[in-house]
Amino acid sequence: MFLSVFDMFKVGVGPSSSHTMGPMVAAARFLETLRTSPFRAAGLKASLHGSLAFTGLGHATDRATILGLAGFEPATYDAAKAETVLEAIHSTHKINPPGLGELTFDPKKDLVFDYGPALPGHANGMILKATDAQGDVILQETYYSIGGGFVLTAAEQVEAGGSKAKARADVPYPFESADEMMEMAAKSGLTIAQMKLANELKFRSKADIDKGIARLWEVMNHCISRGMEGTGILPGGLKVRRRAKGIHDALIAERGLNMTAPHVINDWMSLYAMAVNEENAAGGQVVTAPTNGAAGVLPAVLRYYLDHVPGASTNRIADFLLTAAAIGGLCKHNASISGAECGCQAEVGSAAAMAAAGLAAVLGGSVEQVENAAEIALEHHLGMTCDPVKGLVQVPCIERNGLGAIKAVSAASLSLRGDGQHLVSLDVCIETMRQTGKDMHEKYKETSLGGLAVNVPNC
Repeated sequence: MFLSVFDMFKVGVGPSSSHTMGPMVAAARFLETLRTSPFRAAGLKASLHGSLAFTGLGHATDRATILGLAGFEPATYDAAKAETVLEAIHSTHKINPPGLGELTFDPKKDLVFDYGPALPGHANGMILKATDAQGDVILQETYYSIGGGFVLTAAEQVEAGGSKAKARADVPYPFESADEMMEMAAKSGLTIAQMKLANELKFRSKADIDKGIARLWEVMNHCISRGMEGTGILPGGLKVRRRAKGIHDALIAERGLNMTAPHVINDWMSLYAMAVNEENAAGGQVVTAPTNGAAGVLPAVLRYYLDHVPGASTNRIADFLLTAAAIGGLCKHNASISGAECGCQAEVGSAAAMAAAGLAAVLGGSVEQVENAAEIALEHHLGMTCDPVKGLVQVPCIERNGLGAIKAVSAASLSLRGDGQHLVSLDVCIETMRQTGKDMHEKYKETSLGGLAVNVPNC
């Protein structure tokens, strides 16, 4: 099994990888199919199903779908241009995808939120259609946004065996489980990061890998910095105040004081994570890690390592991210990273496991200790629901990333206090997450039909 570090970490736009990035990617794929179609399209239509419908407004899924059909993609998203194009589409009821000419598209009529039963393949489903001049459908495709910006057609989903992205196996270390990963490490004498790098080298040069990883951290770090400077109220109607700047200013003011309590380090970790997720909630540029909703955990832990751990080195950033990507790939391959499929345990839980593993690795942990760190972090997120108030990636999501980062650091620290031997394996933990997600009631899986979403006044 192989999922690239650049599959697990993707530069994109907030507020959601599954509900914003995924639909935009799906729309781009549909346009590409349409360009090769022998039929001449005159109009476009879209329908959103399952969680994409129930929390679509809060996640800006409608906006993302429209912009995707207009030719926008997450990695190259231009916010200012998007606003201009969106306004034109709403006023003219025309859309101009590159290479397809002017097509009819009335957002109020041609984009439907279907609140009926979800599509059979996944909780995040959407159907895109092209019509001729008479309004008859000439091309139709069903897409599933399966978390982390991954998108599968209905046929691809069946071929892949459910909600898994199709993984390549033609790599030197094609581990499909944590046990296999550790066995391969023992036989090869390599670390998890070294095996992951060897796999990556099958598809990219070392220079390209280094450049890509540097870019990922650059975007993550800039996102933290922007978040710590941002002020005001987050969009969406909940009137959630941006808090990161105030926390940062207070922490800076306290620096050097002799009376600062040791637990203040937790505030720094929460700050970094909350800064990212406030940026995400505002629709800013983030890196899926492994999703947008959990995008703050891993950057916060890496920033904590670089800024607060004695002896930390930027030379270890690649080892951190490669190790984290290996763990994230296992979570995705054997369970899920989608909140709509398995609740927040799949998002913040997976992110905490990835971050814990990365930190344990750069602090000198053995392969066994790294696996233990990931297991501890994931185990203590099991059962966590996804119940965003008003369907927005704000409450409880922003603070939850801060707590996820703290758990990740604690998990790494605990693992390094042991010898790597422990009762519950990472594989068992991932399988438990899958089973728990399967049994979890739909109202607790990113539908905003239960939990905090129905018990917190949002008007």
